[in-house]
Amino acid sequence: MLRTISSAFTVPEIRRKLAFTAAMLALYRLGSHIPVPGIDTQAVEDIQQNFSGSNILGFLNLFSGGGLQRVAIFALGIMPYITASIILQLMTVVVPTLEKLQKEGEVGQARITQYTRYLTVGLALGQSIGYVFLFRSFGQSAGSPVVENFNGPTVFMIVISLTAGTVLLMWLGELITQRGIGNGISLMIFASIAAGIPNGVQAWWTSPDPVFKVMMPFIALAIIAAIVFVQEGQRRIPIQYAKRVIGRRMSGGGQTYLPLRVNMAGVIPVIFAASIMAFPPTVGQLINSPWARDVAAFFGPNGWAYIVGETIFIILFTYFYTAVTFNPVDQADNLKKYGGFIPGVRPGRPTAEFLDRILARLTFPGALFLASVAALPTILINQTSANFFFGGTSILIVIGVALDTMKQLEAQLMMRNYEGFLK
Repeated sequence: MLRTISSAFTVPEIRRKLAFTAAMLALYRLGSHIPVPGIDTQAVEDIQQNFSGSNILGFLNLFSGGGLQRVAIFALGIMPYITASIILQLMTVVVPTLEKLQKEGEVGQARITQYTRYLTVGLALGQSIGYVFLFRSFGQSAGSPVVENFNGPTVFMIVISLTAGTVLLMWLGELITQRGIGNGISLMIFASIAAGIPNGVQAWWTSPDPVFKVMMPFIALAIIAAIVFVQEGQRRIPIQYAKRVIGRRMSGGGQTYLPLRVNMAGVIPVIFAASIMAFPPTVGQLINSPWARDVAAFFGPNGWAYIVGETIFIILFTYFYTAVTFNPVDQADNLKKYGGFIPGVRPGRPTAEFLDRILARLTFPGALFLASVAALPTILINQTSANFFFGGTSILIVIGVALDTMKQLEAQLMMRNYEGFLK
């Protein structure tokens, strides 16, 4: 890995892409420290204890890189865009028009992306209004108002600032994807979580439990090794290509393999499940009533309802996203079109059924692994007095995004350092 990173800086084009990605992420981190206008920064410091710990606001604050507790212009983070993507992907299954657009290639995907942007603006607008009233309630309980001059123009200015911050983050993420290295949206979530690593190290070092202090590094290394092992695990399906006569030449006849990963969906199901499970507690926090607070506490990140719900959604989304990204019928048709076949399996429909059966067997252990890693730290917190600063969801996202980014970097290096037959 270190050799790959050092080699990347020797290629001017990749060096420019890395510099562009770093600049966009630095701009994102800068915006997470700039407060929105109309906010009393001194009063913000008095309410920051509401965003610490393992409550749902602390969870959302982690995904915003600390911008939520600072009431910064990037306080909402990129979560509205992720939620909008989840809604659109689910609607493509039940809405025939969206399903038709999805099958139209790049043109249809561009239209769905446009709908996702519009929905992101609407969700960001609604969340901004809710957070303004939440900040106001926190200020009243703390004795110092967070929102100065709580009136129509001030609320409008704060809401527009928070919504514009989310739109700007969405644009920055797309710029990173187009001109940088890696997926921009995933890298922003990675940067938000990685910004809390110093606080996590401090929490581990200052822990009063000596057993936890000694065992934590070994637990972290074991979890990282297990995640990398499963993320890189794959089933290789042998593919044989028949010889074909083209003009006076005979081509083909080679043998290769089709790699099917154990976890083909990556960290997307974890992000989707975390976004959906964060919705009920967020609504409960925004509505200032006893029953709403009970709902927020019931679906809190450390509750059993949250663990069970997140596990179910991770398994469902793993199957769903795998089915979206890999279609056995299309794969079987492509193999038949180019003269490829799986030894011992007839081309066409039997090949599609064979691939579907293998994929179902691979996806199930991958989904269980994602769910277990996401729930393990929470279970350990509930059963012991250990203080895990990062949850399993955060660890999965960080490692998964790092692996995907390194693969894209290696692919860029391979394209530029490949030595052909002329050399």
